[in-house]
Amino acid sequence: MNARIHQSEPGQHQHRTSGQNRDQSIRMWNEKKQSPPADRGQAVALIIFVLGLGTLLPWNFFITASQYFNGRLTVSNITSNGTSHTQTKNYNYDSWMALLSQLPLLMFTLLNSFLYQWVSERIRVAVSMIIIFLLFSLTAALVQVPMLPDTFFSVTMATIWFINMFSAVLQGSMFGVVGLFPPRYSTLFMSGQGLAGIFAAIAMLLSILSNADTSSAALGYFITPCVATLGTLLCYLLLPHLNFARFYLNTSHTDSVQKAQELLTGTEKKMLNGKDLEANGKLMMEQEASQERSSVLTVFKKIWVMALCVTCVFAITLSVFPVITVRVQTVYKGNAAWDKVFTCVCCFIVFNTMDLVGRSTPSLVQWPSKDSQLFPAAVLARLVFIPLLMMCNIKDSELSFFTHDCAFVTIMALFSFSNGYLASLCMAYAPQFVRFKDCETAGSLMTFFLALGLAVGASFSFLLGKLV
Repeated sequence: MNARIHQSEPGQHQHRTSGQNRDQSIRMWNEKKQSPPADRGQAVALIIFVLGLGTLLPWNFFITASQYFNGRLTVSNITSNGTSHTQTKNYNYDSWMALLSQLPLLMFTLLNSFLYQWVSERIRVAVSMIIIFLLFSLTAALVQVPMLPDTFFSVTMATIWFINMFSAVLQGSMFGVVGLFPPRYSTLFMSGQGLAGIFAAIAMLLSILSNADTSSAALGYFITPCVATLGTLLCYLLLPHLNFARFYLNTSHTDSVQKAQELLTGTEKKMLNGKDLEANGKLMMEQEASQERSSVLTVFKKIWVMALCVTCVFAITLSVFPVITVRVQTVYKGNAAWDKVFTCVCCFIVFNTMDLVGRSTPSLVQWPSKDSQLFPAAVLARLVFIPLLMMCNIKDSELSFFTHDCAFVTIMALFSFSNGYLASLCMAYAPQFVRFKDCETAGSLMTFFLALGLAVGASFSFLLGKLV
């Protein structure tokens, strides 16, 4: 009898040890699942900020270079008596640039919403950045190539179309990726996009203030986004190698559940009674079912308020910026130095700086809340900026009322701050209405409606441009 007791003790000890190992392994897996690693040195936050900057470089560098492109679209004609005069055809560059930037953005963002499941996110992002780099390089090379205005306009519009086509794929993909992270990182991404405008505006200001000739200054200006795009690509390739990012990017929770279940050896599974097996099976079925992605329509029904709000925010903005705002002139026309940089400083730098401040503010305070009726009301209240900006000091306009530079800067500051703040809230709130597995779909849909707002605003800019 004692022999039988001593023979059974090792088996019982082995059973207890195995059970303890199983419990410890599952407990360690649960702790890992619930507690993400620390973002050491805020490296992931910095990379996501840089990625936000990179996604809007195409738009900002073409919109800020309005003076350069309009200058290339003027031609000096020599008359029969030997005198020369400047002939300017109304190409309406700013409106066409805005429209042809947003139409491909709209179409390919929609395509990205449905096709992201068939093309891996890494391929979409990497290929888009490489093509954007090549198109920026082409634009820089064309600075030194003399061309007729009509030809230059056609080539420029084609470049704008294709560069924004791939920018749409890039933005949709990146918003989907950022949606996998905590809401704070969506705000950082939007802040990075705001910095892209400042980055482009400062690059333009430096080119204006430089002593180089026009062609050399423009060449340096367009080489800048080439270097920045390469830097953005390197940051993206580094992201999956950081533990904090890898924790959120590896979203296959079902695979993790199955790995945890594999910790149960065959002997241990036999020790489970029928009820345990049944409960375990139901748990796995529920977990697997919960990971099935919802349809695009189902996700839209949950985020439609935020989608319409972000559309309205950008429709209002693009209807007057930059088509109306670049026409505002300083009252100090006698000051040649100030007149030379007025548009760059008061239009682009003020707008992008305050837009960045607005995009960053939700990391400190988020009001109104995502469920508040005040949120849509605040979005619609921005309509007041359309007549206010049209009443600024625009040459030959009968609507001019706010003629002083300070009035224009104040209106622009409020206009741009509200744009960045409300847009950032929309993009941060939307993923909170859906399940974690549907965050990428929600991010892609929000990017589509953002692009829709930009396209609607660009279309209205033709009409508003004629009214002043």
